[in-house]
Amino acid sequence: MAVAGSTVTLTFDNGPSVSTTPAVLDELRHRQIRAWFCVVGTQLQKAGAVELARQALDEGHMVANHSLTHSVALGDDPSRDRAHREIRQMHYLMNAQLGRWGDRWFRPFGRGGAIGRHLLSASAIAELTALEYSVALWNSVPRDWEDPRGWVETALDDVARKDHTVVVLHDLPTGAMAQLPRFLDRLAERGVRFTDELPSSCVPIARGIPQQPLDALVRGNAL
Repeated sequence: MAVAGSTVTLTFDNGPSVSTTPAVLDELRHRQIRAWFCVVGTQLQKAGAVELARQALDEGHMVANHSLTHSVALGDDPSRDRAHREIRQMHYLMNAQLGRWGDRWFRPFGRGGAIGRHLLSASAIAELTALEYSVALWNSVPRDWEDPRGWVETALDDVARKDHTVVVLHDLPTGAMAQLPRFLDRLAERGVRFTDELPSSCVPIARGIPQQPLDALVRGNAL
């Protein structure tokens, strides 16, 4: 069991979803928890999604660029065109739809949540550097999309093993977010502290400047 003083950062990827994100926002508001919403361009362009992203911002949550299409990991297609499309075009879309959306954060497509050289490319780093982005990684992926009920126990096990756990969940209509209140109740019982900050180990690039060697995250030359 996690000891008092353990820290959790909640992140919600691949939305916003008009069928799921409102309930997530309601639950976080009720508990006064600030989290991350890592949004995808194809979702942001759906009816009602921009309003949800703006609501998240208004309620103090972080909103991050999670790529335009969420279709190919940047290290799997290291071309300049792919990096430009997924990072910069999404950046322009967010600027146009959200206006001021806080610090520039990018979460790469993890292809199932693994940390590895598929996450980034030299071209992606060039885009992130030029736009002065920070990169938000993670250290817990309970795969809620595959296990809409059992993910809670998986995530709790991760929290028990770490001082600061960055949990990846998905505000999508899989049924998994019906278990969010139970998860948050269990964490509260364990005395967990919630924060929207990230541990330094999950921030390999800050405002366009590498904070650690990137070879383990980049396919090809890391520049």
